[in-house]
Amino acid sequence: MARVWWYRLRWAIPVLIVLAFLVAPPWTVLGKTRLVGYAICHQLPEHSIFVGGEQLPLCARCSGTFLGALAGFTLMSAWGRRRAANLPPLPILVALIGFIGLWGFDGVNSYLTFFPNLPHLYQPQNWLRLTTGTLNGFALSSIIFPVLNFTLWQTSSAQPVIRNLKELGIMLAVGAGIVVAVWLELPPLLYPLAILSTLGVVLMLGAVNTVLLLAVIRQERAAGTWRQAAFPLAIGLAAAFLEIGAIDAVRMALTRALGLPFGLPF
Repeated sequence: MARVWWYRLRWAIPVLIVLAFLVAPPWTVLGKTRLVGYAICHQLPEHSIFVGGEQLPLCARCSGTFLGALAGFTLMSAWGRRRAANLPPLPILVALIGFIGLWGFDGVNSYLTFFPNLPHLYQPQNWLRLTTGTLNGFALSSIIFPVLNFTLWQTSSAQPVIRNLKELGIMLAVGAGIVVAVWLELPPLLYPLAILSTLGVVLMLGAVNTVLLLAVIRQERAAGTWRQAAFPLAIGLAAAFLEIGAIDAVRMALTRALGLPFGLPF
């Protein structure tokens, strides 16, 4: 009997955590997205893109990263790789690692400009931050997605999440569409871009949390159906909201106490 009640009530944990985030202030959609962004992004205005006069909740680099990650997860799922547990073939994997390298190189060059006496190779541009961030998001999702599948499923698929150069080309074409959609700064895209980019944050954190949770409790490769997979995925998602709330609280406290130049999300 106790086991039956636990099975029924266990869903209350992730549901209450997510509801607490939704009902707590701020109560506007943009306020919520900025709160998520505040946990993982500096949100400096000069490094960010404004749509319809409103700053996006993530800087240009982070917007690209998490929009790219969300697009990567979506494409791989649409290609029928929902249980694929193999990394892409070596040439594609090398290209993806190169994307991460470009993201890091552009980030270091941009960081050097904070110090007037340090040399840097070129003047940072938000379109470069956005582009390298999008490529990085594709790379990260292509690595995290198969790791999640391998850890989650009893019987995962041996197929790679990206099979060939054609699929990589499709991914890059989608990435170009993301960059153009953000860079045009069209006012009707403000809410879709804000929501989708922060959804990418929650998705990536939730995926990593699920992998770590299953490893810690030694329940790897235990799910045979989506019904069995739903609860660990929900706990990983709830943990993402807890992490976001905790980081926000610490950052706000430090910002107020030390006068750090990172502002508040709303």
